[in-house]
Formats: sequence, C-alpha cells, structure tokens
Amino acid sequence: MPATRRALRRAAAVTALTAASVLAAAGAAAAHVTVHPESYAKGATDGVLTFRVPNEENTAATTKVQVYLPTDHPVLGVLVTPHDGWTAKVTTTKLKTPVKTDDGTITEAVSDVTWTGGKIGAGQYEDFDIAFGQLPEDTDQLTFKTLQSYSDGKVVRWIEQTQSGDDEPENPAPTLKLTAAGDDSAAAAAPATKTSAKATAAADSSDSTARGLGVAGLVVGALGLAAAAFAVVRTRGARS
Repeated sequence: MPATRRALRRAAAVTALTAASVLAAAGAAAAHVTVHPESYAKGATDGVLTFRVPNEENTAATTKVQVYLPTDHPVLGVLVTPHDGWTAKVTTTKLKTPVKTDDGTITEAVSDVTWTGGKIGAGQYEDFDIAFGQLPEDTDQLTFKTLQSYSDGKVVRWIEQTQSGDDEPENPAPTLKLTAAGDDSAAAAAPATKTSAKATAAADSSDSTARGLGVAGLVVGALGLAAAAFAVVRTRGARS
C-alpha cells in the first residue's frame, strides 16, 4: 500500500475515534434527568422544582416520565403545572410520621407524579414543573427517583444515589440539596419567575459544556485532516 494512502487512513482513523469519544462524552453529560434549581433552603415555602428530561435515544421517543417524591421527608402542598400534550397523574400516600404545621397536622403527601400522552423526540427535552408549599427541615437533601419510558419499551431508571466523594453513578437520581436557613434565602424567597430563570441558567451552563465538547471534536477533526495533508505533502516531497 502506498505510503500516502497509509498516512491518510491512519489520520482518518485517529480523527474518527477521537471525535466519536468527545461527542459521546458530550451526549452523556447532557443525558441525565436533573432537578432545578440545584438547592433550596431547608423549610423553604412557595417554590417550584423543575425536572428536566432529555431524550437520550436516537430511534425512540420518551413517552412517560414518573417522578417519585420522598415520603420519609415529604414535600408538602404539591401542585402540578399543566403541560401541553401531557397528562399528569398525582398519587398521594399516607405518611408513617405525620407532619405538624401551623395550619394543622398533615397525614398524607404526594408520593409520585406521572406524565403520559406526550413525546420527547431525539435531540429534545422537556421541563416538568412541580410547585410546593413547603420543603422539609430535617434533611440535607431530597432524592427524586425517576423512571423514563421510551416508545420501544425501554425504561431508564434514574434511581442511583450519589455518595459524597464517589464518582457519579451511571443513572443518578435527580437530587436537591437543602441548605441551612439563610444560606440559600434567595432561592427560598424568590418568586416562581426567578426560580425558573435560575433553572434556565443551570441548563444553559450544562448545554454550554456539551457544545464546548462538540466544538472540541470538530477541532480534533480539523487537526486530523491537517495532519493527513501534511503527510501527503511530505511523501510527495520525498519522492521528488
């Protein structure tokens, strides 16, 4: 095989493998189901939690999203925002330990919300909003285990909890950090519009990371082509 052809094939293979790795990393970074904002103050009242659900499949659509709310540290006063094309089913459960509030004792709370009827296509995402009346005060974080079902029958279980100091698991559950009162007072006191803005900013940051990785892949490709061109010129120069 001529040296020129070998150089071209070698450069093309390196370029393809490197670009594929970079783009795969970008896809993985953007594929998780997440909750926004990332933190609230303990005992925060009258806020909104936004669950961002991206479609990670190329040949199937997301047709069902089921978010489980913890009942050992219940979220009180849950309301679901209407979402075009989707129907929400809210399930409540009796609490093992009733919660005492200024308005009385709460014995039941929402345990899960399921959205069906809509579709999230390849390369798309949907935001699902849940308004709450009050967050718990007796825990440092809330984990919202989530099931994402696809039109081909596949179900992705976003249920793994991240332990402090460990690497992120393959299918991490959306997790909301709860800070000491005053540390996150802005998020606790902000109206819904500001909360949504914060969620959008967090999403933009994630999207920017993915775009940056994509650009890096294109740069690698360009460098690979340049290397191939150089090899061709060097080979021709040697022959002359």
